[in-house]
Amino acid sequence: MQSPDQPVLTDIVLIGGGHSHVGVLRRFGMHPLPGVRLTLICRDTHTPYSGMLPGYVAGHYRYDEVHIDVSRLARFAGAGFVREEAIGIDRAAGRVLCRDGPPVPYDQLSINIGSTPQMRDVPGALEYAVPVKPIHAFDARWRSLLDRVRSRAGLSRIVVVGGGAGGVELALAMQHRLGNELRASGRDPGAITFHLVTRGADILLTHNARVRHAFARVLTERRVVLHLNAEVNHVSATQLRTTGGKVIEADEIIWVTQAGGAPWLRDTGLALDADGFIKVADTLQTLTDPRVFAAGDIASMVRHPLEKAGVFAVRQGRPLAENLRRAVQGRALKAYRPQRRWLALISTGDQYAVASRGSLKTEGGWVWRWKDWVDRRFMAKFSDLLVMETAGSSAPSKD
Repeated sequence: MQSPDQPVLTDIVLIGGGHSHVGVLRRFGMHPLPGVRLTLICRDTHTPYSGMLPGYVAGHYRYDEVHIDVSRLARFAGAGFVREEAIGIDRAAGRVLCRDGPPVPYDQLSINIGSTPQMRDVPGALEYAVPVKPIHAFDARWRSLLDRVRSRAGLSRIVVVGGGAGGVELALAMQHRLGNELRASGRDPGAITFHLVTRGADILLTHNARVRHAFARVLTERRVVLHLNAEVNHVSATQLRTTGGKVIEADEIIWVTQAGGAPWLRDTGLALDADGFIKVADTLQTLTDPRVFAAGDIASMVRHPLEKAGVFAVRQGRPLAENLRRAVQGRALKAYRPQRRWLALISTGDQYAVASRGSLKTEGGWVWRWKDWVDRRFMAKFSDLLVMETAGSSAPSKD
């Protein structure tokens, strides 16, 4: 933990409490840098771990098991916590602009705010569909949906838009949980039908054919209606339409696709890619401004294009922390080179999962237990900060 008596020579400001930034806070808390003041700007006090979100929806985890208390983590790191929403950057003055509060000055800045649903191009989507991000808003709608099922309010058709891992996992997790709710009240779990809609020719297009076949089998077994080559072009309160003229009736529409960068980034002068994500070099510095870094989904590595997956955001925490440390010390920064192949553990809702890596695939209940162990191990790094504080104050600790 940083000493409050240490004079502040440099300000590092972190926008967003994403997976990379929680790693930065943890590392600076365990190995503070004299003269450096950290400040976290985050709209919420708790940040969700995306790897456990499907398990939370499915009913396998409690809310506190899948969320990191970033306000507490900031205290552990000796960092200031500004509960605010960043809406801009004045790079000339070195200030972060906030929605309701005063600007926050910085010497080095890092952005880890995840992606933002891009729904404006589809008429009716903003009004009638529920985006999975931001997750706190989705969670509120999910709790409301659970209450509707428990109170026997009319609900029979749920449509999930998005055929990637996020959409497939979420559809299966929701079906599992709602089926259990219906069984508990003596009703038919098949009373609610699920539809999965994707504009692609197949689901899980970034994974190998064996993984895609495994999930096609599961969706068929669970009677989830799959709509391929179905790009949504209009949404209303009770249905959605596709470019091919198909009409799908819906009581609830969940949007898990077409993510991009936050709109306010367009006014920062930072170089962005076609989807509005911030272009960064191998050092995770933006191409435009060496004082501004970005990591996680919001970052677009120009030399290493990455899928938007939480595993990369988690792994960028270490090099980001190291390069922020080096930047304020005036030392040369290190390049981060992400792995070419990565492991994805994709759950099917019922404590069963499929492992995907390159051309490899395996599945089973043991894969879900493996995933559960990996996820809980990650969360354990943040769950007992008193132990971490003791370790950090008594002897150097390896991350």
